[in-house]
Amino acid sequence: MGESAAMTSAAALTPVPRSLVIRSDLGGVSLDKALDIAAGPDPRANALVERVLRDAGAGEGPSGVTVYCGGPAARTALSELGIEGPEDLPADGYVLVAANDRIVLAGSGDRGTFYAAHTLRQLLADGRDLPATVIRDWPATPLRGVVEGFYGVPWSHEARLDQLDFYGAHKLNSYIYSPKDDPYLREKWREPYPAADLARLRELVERAAANHVTFTYALSPGLSVCYGSDADATALIRKFASLWEIGVRSFSVPLDDISYTEWNCPEDEERFGTGGAAAGAAQVRLLNRVNREFIRPRAGAEPLQMVPTEYADVDPTPYKKVIAETLDADVLVGWTGVEVIPGKITVAESERAREVFGHEILLWDNHPVNDFAFNRLFLGPFAGRETGLPGTLAGFTANPMVHPAASKPAVITGADYAWNDSAYDPAASWRTALRETAGDDAAAEDALRAFADLSYGSILTPGQAPELAALVADFWATSVPDPLEARLRTLHEAPALLRERLPDRGFAADAAPWLDAAEAWGAAALAALRMVVSARAGDAEEAAGQHERLAELEGMARSFAYVGLEDKPYPVLVGEGVLDAFLDDARHERDRALGLPRRPKALTNLRTYQDMAAWRMTDGDAGTYFRSADAVAVAAHAGVDLHAPGELRTVRIAMGTPDRPQFHIRTGVVECSEDGRAWKPLASFSGTPDVVVEVPPGVRARYVRARATAAQAEWLAVREFMVVYE
Repeated sequence: MGESAAMTSAAALTPVPRSLVIRSDLGGVSLDKALDIAAGPDPRANALVERVLRDAGAGEGPSGVTVYCGGPAARTALSELGIEGPEDLPADGYVLVAANDRIVLAGSGDRGTFYAAHTLRQLLADGRDLPATVIRDWPATPLRGVVEGFYGVPWSHEARLDQLDFYGAHKLNSYIYSPKDDPYLREKWREPYPAADLARLRELVERAAANHVTFTYALSPGLSVCYGSDADATALIRKFASLWEIGVRSFSVPLDDISYTEWNCPEDEERFGTGGAAAGAAQVRLLNRVNREFIRPRAGAEPLQMVPTEYADVDPTPYKKVIAETLDADVLVGWTGVEVIPGKITVAESERAREVFGHEILLWDNHPVNDFAFNRLFLGPFAGRETGLPGTLAGFTANPMVHPAASKPAVITGADYAWNDSAYDPAASWRTALRETAGDDAAAEDALRAFADLSYGSILTPGQAPELAALVADFWATSVPDPLEARLRTLHEAPALLRERLPDRGFAADAAPWLDAAEAWGAAALAALRMVVSARAGDAEEAAGQHERLAELEGMARSFAYVGLEDKPYPVLVGEGVLDAFLDDARHERDRALGLPRRPKALTNLRTYQDMAAWRMTDGDAGTYFRSADAVAVAAHAGVDLHAPGELRTVRIAMGTPDRPQFHIRTGVVECSEDGRAWKPLASFSGTPDVVVEVPPGVRARYVRARATAAQAEWLAVREFMVVYE
């Protein structure tokens, strides 16, 4: 058999296939010829193949190409070509061959053939002529999907339908319906759905099935259920049965985000007692009854899923012990990692979770969900998930944002990881996701990349706007403004271009206030750059004009808000810690270049929480503040650079905030330095958020800081850090 390296375009396929080989000993396929389509057993795959070939403009020339869409005929065609079939592949795996004027799609099951058709769709995006190509592909974990489980403005029915088409195209086979706004999932869980609501659910179930997506109905009774009540167990089963009638075959009972120290009825306390073990026993009684009376007797039912109340750690507890020992073994247990939103998830942690829960684990990965930060979009990729992790799981589900279309780039990367973690590259997957979102429009892709970079950072990918930050750093290092100016101009112009050219109009609608803010921040940063260039050239008049304009533009950039539930506004953040810091640094540089009095520059070794940047502790406004994104560790510090040594008189530090007075360094030292390396203590402090140090005469320093000498659980907020000096 002659082989060559995989096609260079293979890396652009999403997900990246396990194996793609170009066969030099076989002929290719030209779709200029008329097609003979041998339909297979799955009408969904057949319809998709016909649409893919029609969209590619195939079948207009003389006859000669046969397309096999699964079933025995496809396997026979593979045998005649001397190519191994899909029989030994895991569920959802497939073989796709284009050779000798044959296109063969053969899945290990109907879903696998459907996925082969979506891979064919991507292969044909570059043209109708294919070299002899053999793909063998399969997923890393059985269940791969999305859980609609966030708090906030719910997705529309139309958005959910669109998402289900999107999941099928990205080889995601699971959608867990758990919106917090559906009262019949939570407050009214005992009540049947009104006919109109049930009809909408039926449409979702049918659309899911059309895309080979399993629709999982997740009922959350924990706010009011009496676990020992036969009537409540019967009500839950009756509710599930009503969903079974419209085609639902997968069910979940999430018991997260509730208290198990308080019972909903006195009978439960009398029956089960108190504490974690009692809560576990009560939950298991309900879950096992549902599993044994509803799930197991029904042919075609998927394994029952549950989310435990302790879902974000792997610590052995009495609650987990009861779950492990008494919950039916075939129930899948949901888990988020060792935190609600963990920066990293390892194979060892997953294996430990399976050990302490005693069950197969379904990962509920809380990215790119933004219900804890409605002022932000999370457009960056999945990262920090160890290679090999999917193989230890029963499944992987991503929890998206309240913005369905804007969630797609991150979800694409999650789909890539869950399918083929061994080939997963977050940066490459992210680029592919942006290209797809831009509709293969190069200008739109550049604009989207500049915009998405501003919302790249997350707990999974610390560090906001990494591409812009690198250009800013290069400008300060080289004084060459052109690369930064080009990026800022792209950023300023990106919102209008994206609104005009993105094929998914929902993205621009979802991101509207962030697009507005990005446009304004781009204009403000351009003004800041011009101010610096003018000041360095000695043009004080031009620099003053840009400085005045900058204040207006920055005010506009900070004015945009996302409006959430109950019309609550959330001022949006883009490029926080990069754009705002660049503006602050530009003002400092203008003052230096023109010999103007200079405001001290804030310094810290702590990460910034959202837009509460360090410069806020030197802005002269006690109503604003710097806030860290981490608890205070030993040697954590915050302080100022006076730009030149001076004789110190007084140091005043105001820490904490009105709503978080505990956010201050509990035990620390105020110290100073002339060079930023050798430090001299001025005074120790403990237990107070407001520190005042009267400095003895003769102490000269350029740098002053407050440094923690003991670790603490609380974060740090600094309202003002003021130094009186001569």
